[in-house]
Amino acid sequence: MSKIRVLIVDDAVVIRRLVADCLSQDPEIEVAGTAANGQIGLAKIAQVNPDLVTLDVEMPVMDGLQTLAEIRKSHPKLPVVMFSTLTERGAASTLDALALGASDYVTKPSNVGSVAVAVQRIREELIPKIKGLCRQSASPTFSEGILARGICQPRGAVPARVEIVTIGVSTGGPAALSTLLPLLARDLPVPVVLVQHMPPLFTRLLAERLTSISGHLTREGEAGALLEPSQVWIAPGGLHMEVQQGGEGVRLRTHQGPPENSCRPAVDVLFRSVAHVYGSCSLAVVLTGMGQDGLRGCESIREAGGQVLVQDESTSVVWGMPGAVSQAGLADKVLPLRELADEINRRVKPGALSVEAFNRPSLTPGPFR
Repeated sequence: MSKIRVLIVDDAVVIRRLVADCLSQDPEIEVAGTAANGQIGLAKIAQVNPDLVTLDVEMPVMDGLQTLAEIRKSHPKLPVVMFSTLTERGAASTLDALALGASDYVTKPSNVGSVAVAVQRIREELIPKIKGLCRQSASPTFSEGILARGICQPRGAVPARVEIVTIGVSTGGPAALSTLLPLLARDLPVPVVLVQHMPPLFTRLLAERLTSISGHLTREGEAGALLEPSQVWIAPGGLHMEVQQGGEGVRLRTHQGPPENSCRPAVDVLFRSVAHVYGSCSLAVVLTGMGQDGLRGCESIREAGGQVLVQDESTSVVWGMPGAVSQAGLADKVLPLRELADEINRRVKPGALSVEAFNRPSLTPGPFR
């Protein structure tokens, strides 16, 4: 197997050296070259033909966003991982980059105390993304609307009603959500709760952007918030988010429990709580993402009698999370991203509850896992 060739574009000499040294230690990766700004980086792409580019957001001469826009003109499929700072400006620029077609991002290590810790942070966060974007395994593909190879246990009929939509997404998520949410019915009669793997600050800015483009009020999850139809809640970075039944309705709970699947927030944590509170009235949706977060949660949803939809491979940036659910036989349908919105609308509308009925504490919990 040939090595993954990576071009590092960053104006900081220290960062270029740090990243290059870290990547060079992995036997599957080769540093194809480095560049001090976007203009040089564009020239280097033509020279060294990399498999992936790491791109700093803030650079002189030509910054990361300008460079990315030019890369997408000439190399629309070349994986690009943005290097951003964990600041409001860095988070906003990173979301801009993801909207322009960046494949993923990592935050630069800061205030970590030592070079060794910084290298370890890069190794843990960057290398898996490089391999995930460049070493996607060959996976079976599915026709539109077909059960995943027929492995999923058939149902006699689609359940009569859905009372909540819960979504899990990671790599490629901001772009996927920006496509999916505007296509959901404006009068969606149920709430949407979701986990997007992102650090603190990023999730708040993502929620603000999704509100502006989707027509659905989208907010970062707040402990004690009452779930209401048509609202979208995103798990806050660094915290798990769950739903819990109270005397006056269903509310959100956030906490700093141990990471699951190396993630906090984790999709599995949210999905399990949804299965427990909503049982067979749950609809889980797994979108593009690396790894297997959401797999165990989908098991809980299905065991409670709920429904599971997943994004297909052709429209996913990485078919890790949705592929794991599909291959485990847990997906009711495997669909392209835009068709997922139609399917969600179709399944939610028939048995929609009124606002008053929704907030009555009459839900029958499913089995908690």
